Amino acid sequence: WKVHENSISYCLHVLLQPPAGHSFRLEPDSTGQPPEGHSIFRVVPECLCSREQELGDVFCFLHHTEEELPTVAQSLYCLHTLCTGPYLDVEKISCWVQLLVRSAWQILPQSHCFQLRVLPSSQSFKFQLTSTSEINICAEMKFAVQ
Repeated sequence: WKVHENSISYCLHVLLQPPAGHSFRLEPDSTGQPPEGHSIFRVVPECLCSREQELGDVFCFLHHTEEELPTVAQSLYCLHTLCTGPYLDVEKISCWVQLLVRSAWQILPQSHCFQLRVLPSSQSFKFQLTSTSEINICAEMKFAVQ
């Protein structure tokens, strides 16, 4: 974070977790090396058959079809909302977070004292809060995977 005369800037790193029964895998470039610049992450289903059989609290995405999985709507929603094909899509993630923040902002008490303005960005989520006393708070959320 940085403080200027009438403004404060924050940069937050948000660690993304894969949906249940999935993992993130770094996709190598055409030479088999890790990509330069922006990384490409594939969302890969993991075998959970042994846990499914022992505990019964999860379903194996790898060995069942979507029709066979009765209670996985939330995981499938995440995959379809935040991915393009089998890959994480940073632009989709940014748009989704923007919708969540805008809808949550409307019910917060601070919304009466600050004006929320979403700033353009395709690789992160940026927004600015401006108070009636002209104090600006800028924040950027950068998304990362482990």
